[in-house]
Amino acid sequence: MNKVYPDAAAALDGLVFDGMTIMAGGFGLCGIPENLIVALRDSGAKNITAISNNAGVDDFGLGLLLQTRQIKKMISSYVGENATFERQYLNGELELEFNPQGTLAERIRAGGAGIPGFYTKTGVGTLIAEGKEHKVFNGETYILETGLVADVSLVKAWKADKEGNLIYRKTARNFNPMMATAGKVTVVEVEQIVEIGELDPDQIHTPGIFVDRIISGSHEKRIEKRTTRAA
Repeated sequence: MNKVYPDAAAALDGLVFDGMTIMAGGFGLCGIPENLIVALRDSGAKNITAISNNAGVDDFGLGLLLQTRQIKKMISSYVGENATFERQYLNGELELEFNPQGTLAERIRAGGAGIPGFYTKTGVGTLIAEGKEHKVFNGETYILETGLVADVSLVKAWKADKEGNLIYRKTARNFNPMMATAGKVTVVEVEQIVEIGELDPDQIHTPGIFVDRIISGSHEKRIEKRTTRAA
């Protein structure tokens, strides 16, 4: 089965529909599937639920889908760098399900592992716990969190072979490995595609069994928030 597609639009062909749930990897602007996000925007799909640690910035990453109002709901941890997100949320135009960052990561990992729910102490006694099942273990109170699964996971890796075995590079190995396992279909963009057998098996982070489609594309090394000091 050929997993390599010529471009992002071709890789999403037949997968996109109104009301779909996506996962988009990355932490800030590091390791985001930027080409696939642009292709999703260009598809015109509406009422999307987006599971992502961040919401991009106003003119890049998932911020592009917020600009076009294609996202109905965000399931996220940190969204503080996006003025468009802030405006839509405060105006009641965008739904938001906030998660502690570790809880979000574990919900995604659980979904990929086929685990429907788990108990955690994080968020007990806060707004996060409202409406959730509470249970006591060894005298400590925990809340039930559910696993997350997406219709399509959009993942960014550094290198792939033609079977879809993936290697991530440095900080870009953030939410991407978990999301690669938690999509009903996983589409990956990489900087390099190599022949089968060229990757050292001991260096592979995501086995190709989780990957359905692959593209190679150029990537912008944008800085989310530049901080400098006087020389």
